[in-house]
Amino acid sequence: MNKEDFLNSDFLKQFKDSKDFGGFVDELYKRGVETLLEGELEAHLGYAKNQRRADDGNARNGYGSKAIKTEHGNIEINVPRDRDASFEPRVVPKRSRMSLGIENLVVSLYAKGMSNSDIEEQLREIYGFRISTSVISTITDKINADVLAWQNRPLDPTYLIVWLDGIVFKVRDSSRVINKTIYLAVGLRTDGKKEVLGLWLGKNESSAFWMSVMTDIRARGVEDILITVTDNLNGFTKTIQSVFPDANKQICVVHQIRNATKYVVWKDKKDFAGDMKNIYNAPTIEAAEAALKDFDEKWTGKYAYAVKSWYKNWEELTVFFDFPPEIRKIIYTTNIIENLNGKIRKYTKSKGSFPTDEAVKKSVYLAILAIREVTKKWTQPIRNWGVILNQFIVIFGDRVKL
Repeated sequence: MNKEDFLNSDFLKQFKDSKDFGGFVDELYKRGVETLLEGELEAHLGYAKNQRRADDGNARNGYGSKAIKTEHGNIEINVPRDRDASFEPRVVPKRSRMSLGIENLVVSLYAKGMSNSDIEEQLREIYGFRISTSVISTITDKINADVLAWQNRPLDPTYLIVWLDGIVFKVRDSSRVINKTIYLAVGLRTDGKKEVLGLWLGKNESSAFWMSVMTDIRARGVEDILITVTDNLNGFTKTIQSVFPDANKQICVVHQIRNATKYVVWKDKKDFAGDMKNIYNAPTIEAAEAALKDFDEKWTGKYAYAVKSWYKNWEELTVFFDFPPEIRKIIYTTNIIENLNGKIRKYTKSKGSFPTDEAVKKSVYLAILAIREVTKKWTQPIRNWGVILNQFIVIFGDRVKL
């Protein structure tokens, strides 16, 4: 049926006006919610409405009336009760006057970086009903408990790889807006899937703060990390060493390239970058050392600091040469976590700054959940996982806890 046929159909002719049709929609919604509540109570009691219960246990106990706010306005519904008062409906939770549809909509808008006042205005203009900013705040504040539970959940005893990096946000602190960093850790599990281990907020990226991050990861049940991948923050590898002494610590080659080319003049950058590529694309550590020597001889007179940085970080920069090509590809750079950071930016880009620490943590947490929902790469094992896992088992033996 096309639009014109629908507008002229007998179905619509039964309604006197738009108000009459709105009443029909309200009644349809009311019946749907009440049917869901009946189904919830049936599951709770263990027998259907017209069946006899098998024992003298809990039973139905009539209905209570409740007014709820929905996308369609205020609607009065009948909520089934049980004698023990142990029934906790999920469709319309106790002590709540709002259906989960509205709550989910509010949370979704908040996750996109909208402020409480923006959400209030959006709901009024587009959906035609009012929710005060205080009610919206109450809904979004519930996320704080979710963040806390998620942040303190137990972790697996072993992660094959853990990537660590930070993402900077502007956050109001007292009367000023300052930069603060959300620190993220992404772990590769033995099933080949990636897991965000947690998020931590600090003012500055430092080895001291990363110590608290690693200690928290350890306290939540992680006994062993086989490989860590980080930027070349001074003292980072020593921090990891103190908490996970057996971890192989790889510095991100891409970070090294960025730092080395920071002070190279534009006309030299292409040639300079090409010579660095010969180092990290070498087939063996011996070939990489030879490429570094050539790089040194060519550029040290002009960019001594950049060349020196390769020598300074050489041991941690070349850990990936100890592994087969399949593993090398996923550990020589922090691209995995940087891609995550980029997606988080897309979800939070509408916020110029965040009013509180809790606000930025909530937004990043919701962005992470959304990314897992819409990005297949975060719900599927890494490509060629069977081959890679067997390589880990051969190299690390019993440290790979399956």
